[in-house]
Amino acid sequence: MTSRIRDLAASTPEMLDAFGDQALVRAALAFERELAAAQAAEGLLTADQAQAIAAACQALPDLEALAQSAAHAGTLAIPLVAELRRRLAKHPEAAAKVHLGATSQDVADTVLMLQAEAGLGLIVRDGVRLTTALAALAQTHAGAPMLGRTLLQPARPITFGLKVAGWLLGVDAALRRLSREAEAALLLQFGGASGTLDGLDGKAFAVSQRLAEGLGLAGPPAPWHARRGGVAGLAGALAILTGALGKMAGDVALLAQAEVGEAFEPRIDGRGGSSAMAYKRNPTGCQVARSAALRAPHLAATILSALPQEHERGLGGWQAEGAVLADLFCVAHGALVAMAEVAEGLEVHPDRMAANLAAAAVGDDVGEAAALVASALQAWRRP
Repeated sequence: MTSRIRDLAASTPEMLDAFGDQALVRAALAFERELAAAQAAEGLLTADQAQAIAAACQALPDLEALAQSAAHAGTLAIPLVAELRRRLAKHPEAAAKVHLGATSQDVADTVLMLQAEAGLGLIVRDGVRLTTALAALAQTHAGAPMLGRTLLQPARPITFGLKVAGWLLGVDAALRRLSREAEAALLLQFGGASGTLDGLDGKAFAVSQRLAEGLGLAGPPAPWHARRGGVAGLAGALAILTGALGKMAGDVALLAQAEVGEAFEPRIDGRGGSSAMAYKRNPTGCQVARSAALRAPHLAATILSALPQEHERGLGGWQAEGAVLADLFCVAHGALVAMAEVAEGLEVHPDRMAANLAAAAVGDDVGEAAALVASALQAWRRP
């Protein structure tokens, strides 16, 4: 269930908007508009009919009323198509052509992919922001010695740059994986009642290709109503990215403990305080990312559990995916932006690192740490 207070604490306004009701309905209207345009281009509708449908798709309906009707009907497409036909009451021939050859799941899945595409753009943008900040940190502190810690106990020395390079490579690999999974997943869904593209006078493939192009999605070789591997791959990649961000957040939070004092989140007025202890400096950005990393695996597991769907269209499986994938995008982006802010303003205390290293009496040879940092930065920069 939604709560603006809880949602903004875990995500960002941009990502919440990308998966909000307005974006969802606008994407559904775009599907109906581009479907009519594609069919007109193939001679299944007249140009006037397609233009009338496009005009009917311009304005958002009453979202609260639409939500109530969609909940009652069991799918958004039914009340949305009814609303478009109502708007086209003076153009009965055009009204009869709305949603021609499509089915409810075509709308639902395509809308979800359009929202995921928008969400991916936000993640890519802020992924560049975070990795750029981490690369600068790693380079600056490539040779700064600090205590290595294994099993939460003092170990051989490392450098802070090497620690940061580990965060960088983890996040970068997760972003690359997400990009690959998105390429496989962000596909048009258009199959009609049983996934056979019937009722389009033998022009279904041409219509499908035009529809995909109009919406800016790739066209699949066949409808994927009951093949949910793309959605599952996207969910898994988002969870892995969130885990990589959680790893960084956990390390920073431990380094910021008062008795360690080696690195701290940036000071931001009004952030990270305590309602009971004014002296505290809590790692609030790390808190956002750690919380997201706890939620993401279970969200992804829900989508994985929906993979075995029945026959040509499952019951309950794909219907569960939309809200869960939206939550995954939201918590992943919340964690990403939080850690970008941390990385860009991270307070590093090499003097404390040196003091803690000396107190542990484990030596000061950092081996090839600086060379490893250079190797990590080279890997990050590769195309």
